[in-house]
Amino acid sequence: MASPPRHGLGPDQPSVSIWLTEPSAAAVEMGHLAGYDTVVLDIEHGLFDLRALDWIIPLIRAKGMRVVAKVLGPERGPIQQALDFGADAVAIPHITSAEHAVEICGFAKFPPLGDRSFAGGRTSEYRGFTDDWVTAQDRRTHCYPMIEDASAFEAVEEILGLPVVDGIFIGPSDLSLRRERGAYGVTEADLADIRRLARAANAAGKPWLLPAWSGAEQRLAVEEGAHTIVAAMQYGAMLAGFTATMQNLQGITADARSAR
Repeated sequence: MASPPRHGLGPDQPSVSIWLTEPSAAAVEMGHLAGYDTVVLDIEHGLFDLRALDWIIPLIRAKGMRVVAKVLGPERGPIQQALDFGADAVAIPHITSAEHAVEICGFAKFPPLGDRSFAGGRTSEYRGFTDDWVTAQDRRTHCYPMIEDASAFEAVEEILGLPVVDGIFIGPSDLSLRRERGAYGVTEADLADIRRLARAANAAGKPWLLPAWSGAEQRLAVEEGAHTIVAAMQYGAMLAGFTATMQNLQGITADARSAR
């Protein structure tokens, strides 16, 4: 298995990703300008239709950034469509067990390794294909089951051992709910779960990816050797910017009133 490239923070440092909930060329361009090297597309909960994926995935790759498509669900169609559009990797939500991962992650790999279907489009340069092309596709495109269900958490070592699994994408919010801790609060128990998954992936020699919005999560990701840190969310960054500007203006207004 070939490891995906890293260049977000420099050689031998984690890749750093933005998270998009809706298609935006400007967001991709700004992420590139800011130095991010990867984009996660939240197709599962976001506003992406097939037409949007058809233009935004090539745009991201043209910027030299990697595309991780968090697909609609654990089904053949969404997985194959994302890869056919040119995504570098798929993150597959709601994998529940190793047996489930064998079937669902298999849709991201061609036979005999898996059960992906061939489409003669963008990825094959609109031509036919060869055995070498199949081998290269299976090596280059990565499949990351999301570990966000309690049963998958317990079976993570078995899941990581599967040939159709290239690494894992950790889903802390759903994992906290499904491990009966309630809403995710970046508690010590939450961080302990993330650390256990990280170390399982490291022991298997496979990359792991983490949405890490807080300093505590980012510190853990760096210390435990995350391959990719998803560090900025599209909506969260917009809200933070709007809020900071409003708070700054409110402070200026309050200062002006007190000076009268």
